[in-house]
Amino acid sequence: MPLDPMIQNMLAATKASGWPGIAAVTPQEARDFMAARNALLGQGPEVGAVEEVAIATRGGAIPGRLFLPSAKPKGLIVFYHGGGWVFGTPDEYELIARCLVDRTGCATLLVDYRLAPEHRFPAGVEDCYDAFLWAAEQRHRLGGASLPLIVAGDSAGGNLAAVCAALARDAGGPAIAYQVLVYPVADCDFTTASYKEHGEGLMLTGADMKWFFAHYVGDETRYADPLVSPMRAPSLAGLPPAFVVTAEYDVLRDEGEAFAAKLRDAGVVITLRRYDGMAHGFLRMVNLIVTSRQAMDDIGRAISARCS
Repeated sequence: MPLDPMIQNMLAATKASGWPGIAAVTPQEARDFMAARNALLGQGPEVGAVEEVAIATRGGAIPGRLFLPSAKPKGLIVFYHGGGWVFGTPDEYELIARCLVDRTGCATLLVDYRLAPEHRFPAGVEDCYDAFLWAAEQRHRLGGASLPLIVAGDSAGGNLAAVCAALARDAGGPAIAYQVLVYPVADCDFTTASYKEHGEGLMLTGADMKWFFAHYVGDETRYADPLVSPMRAPSLAGLPPAFVVTAEYDVLRDEGEAFAAKLRDAGVVITLRRYDGMAHGFLRMVNLIVTSRQAMDDIGRAISARCS
């Protein structure tokens, strides 16, 4: 399917603006650029309440933003934002959090984990796993200890969600009812077919991914660590059921689908959906693109089925 016209127009406008691409700028310049584009995405649905929270972690308290439905929550989603482990904020992901609450009736926690290169790996992993443990403890005030827990994220956040699911498995809990991995970073292989087909001229390039890994990890010998590349884990058995989203025009397409296949081979219940005509980052365009709304609806239904 051809690349969606709305995405084509956004790419053309970005190119006309003179933006050189993520790999050609500093981390702060990338953060500023992404923050400035956030207003283009529009607002999310109304929710029952929004709370600014302090999340206790081994490195000290980090911020979080908790979105609550009007009725008693049906579950608790811990959502890790994308941005290559380098940028991304709760403000930039409030739209997604509100959509998740609206479509699932679950509370949704956005985790403002520490970013690279100021805080390199494993700081982000530690923050995200500790935030998951903190969220599990909060269930008693939201609906009880049996409230289903879901880990979710997009791109680098999908990577962190997958890593947290593995850490929880290895530690013997808390139990995760579902994991939602939206075009996740699953591996450190920059030579897949999707890298070759879609590595230039799109929302995310191959050069961008190398830039992200360099800032996040630094030492190339650590790229294959399963806490960086969950595809490299010795075993994926015993992980929670997963919904994996990929985009046709995305360098991460093949590794996301290969990770889903490896999970399935390990006995994990998998739903894999590739959205044709879409590029990396399309889920945040839920107010702009019909297919993005479809994907959000699909995710909502999948989570709801696990929380019924």
